[in-house]
Amino acid sequence: MKKGIYQENTPLDKALQVWQEALERSNITLMPAETIKVSEALGRVTAEPVFARVSSPFYHSSAMDGYAVKFPETFGASESSPKTLKIPHQARPVDTGDPIPDGFNAVIMIEDVNLVKCGDGDHIEILAPVTPWQHVRVIGEDIVSSEMIIPENHRVRPVDIGALLSGGHTEIGVRRSPRVAIIPTGTELIEPGEPLRKGTIIEFNSGILASLVAEWGGRPVRFSPVPDDPELLQETLKKACELYDVVVINAGSSAGSEDYTAAVINDLGEIILHGVDIKPGKPVILGLVMGKPVLGIPGYPVSAFITFHLFGKRLVHTLQGVEPPETEKMSARLSRQVASSLGQEEFLRVKLGRVGENLVATPVSRGAGILMSLVRADGLVRIPAMSEGYGAGTEVQVEMLRAKEEIENTVVCIGSHDNALDLLANLLKRLHPRFSLSSAHVGSMGGLVAIRKGEAHIAGTHLLDEATGEYNVPYIKKMLGDKKMLLVNLVYREQGFMVLKGNPKNIRGFGDLLRRDVCFINRQGGSGTRLLTDKHLRELNISPQQVNGYEREEYTHMGVASAVLSGVADTGMGILAAAQALDLEFIPVAKERYDLLVPTAFAELPHITALLGIIRSSTEFRNLVTALGGYDITDMGKTIYAS
Repeated sequence: MKKGIYQENTPLDKALQVWQEALERSNITLMPAETIKVSEALGRVTAEPVFARVSSPFYHSSAMDGYAVKFPETFGASESSPKTLKIPHQARPVDTGDPIPDGFNAVIMIEDVNLVKCGDGDHIEILAPVTPWQHVRVIGEDIVSSEMIIPENHRVRPVDIGALLSGGHTEIGVRRSPRVAIIPTGTELIEPGEPLRKGTIIEFNSGILASLVAEWGGRPVRFSPVPDDPELLQETLKKACELYDVVVINAGSSAGSEDYTAAVINDLGEIILHGVDIKPGKPVILGLVMGKPVLGIPGYPVSAFITFHLFGKRLVHTLQGVEPPETEKMSARLSRQVASSLGQEEFLRVKLGRVGENLVATPVSRGAGILMSLVRADGLVRIPAMSEGYGAGTEVQVEMLRAKEEIENTVVCIGSHDNALDLLANLLKRLHPRFSLSSAHVGSMGGLVAIRKGEAHIAGTHLLDEATGEYNVPYIKKMLGDKKMLLVNLVYREQGFMVLKGNPKNIRGFGDLLRRDVCFINRQGGSGTRLLTDKHLRELNISPQQVNGYEREEYTHMGVASAVLSGVADTGMGILAAAQALDLEFIPVAKERYDLLVPTAFAELPHITALLGIIRSSTEFRNLVTALGGYDITDMGKTIYAS
């Protein structure tokens, strides 16, 4: 079996066109019909129009509690000249839904009659005449027998189920759900729940892909992971094409030494396209085997998600006879400059939030393997292939991954990272389900800049002014002196060096960073931790060039802790809570004040008020933060500064 390489790097629009034309040429048809119970039809697509078998209601019925009457006998009734009707000859009691007695053709509400007793029996007294069929649901008022209830190629909704049952149907013909086989590949893959070993990876992509198929109305069938064996992969693909309507092979689509997907598809069928100019997701394969569409999608989770959306979503919907729903889009302003490579259309993941009149889009991690970037993202921004990126403040179109309502009720926090923010976000969502907290970690200085530009509701900050020894306030006065601000303390926390248990390199302070056997990992420029690090280096006359690893940056304390735990670095500066979270040793350097800066104009917004209320008065929040370790909550919620 000969391995292939990228056959082409096709622009996205052209790739979508080529794929659609290939499917049409191959006569990829609609799914056949099957009959199911109406009660089980929610979300399914009709294979034919459905016409009512009976009328609804199928008899004249009373729409009110009252008395059935013959409307001509009510003529002449008025307040000055009431009319009496004898029960049961001229008026018969009926409840809502009761059949109208033969010969009767109107109903008077019970509130509009007076019961009177006469010598010849009971009567009702009325003060006004009625109109023909007043308060009567006539036969077919809702549905007329033989009327079409829903058309072909219609996705069944809850109200449709009610109409179908009312129209006399207990079964319905729907398109069979497309059966989509999902084949994860890779010798390193293990099933979720299996014991972890170095070199193994939990197979989770199929869970994402299967959920997308189900969301689109298909029926996913997940195969067990297939090792990197071309013969075994070929055998599995052949079996899948014999049994299912669409096949998705996950991973092995690139040009590595163990990437066999392209060769296997080519041996059993034909490759329509291999390689699309998108980022992430370039090594996608589109092919046909035994007349079945086969998609070879990259193994990195973000690449898998994006390419399956692009090339699988329309296919699964088309097989059902429906158009995929339009993706909701919103216009937003980028919070910072984004550079992009020429020649590839990039899908940038962003967080969104409404700040004043502006909808602000803040980019999140861009790596193809960072699944949490999709979890955190509210939408995607497409950067055209021939663009080198967008400048800060550029208006962009965002393809939404969350509902617009969620975005409008999001607290946008841009600035320094702290583990307590995660606890705050969870508690806000639990106590106030319509609100959420979105954090973008760009450092304390970046947070103040975001506040100045009107791109954030709050900013986490811990900037030490060396001249005064004061945290945050001097920077606020310098950068935001003309704006009304509120500075609220969240915590005091310990900063220091994080090292492996036992401190194998015997690191004690900044002087050890001069050693060539010590690899350091830094925080990004503009972060309070970076400023603290640089202050201590200057005091010891250590230049950044003398520190091995100074140029390597992480954006969160947990990122630094993970780098130390995994051996990427021997040490890095961070907070005690991060060290304890990953069971690292900690060498204290400084105690600092971590505050939240809030423009006064935003402080009365409902979602900001809810957030500040938790900080100021929630005992549960205080207990949770204390349990993290390394925090002093003495001044939590206290206003440190107001301008």
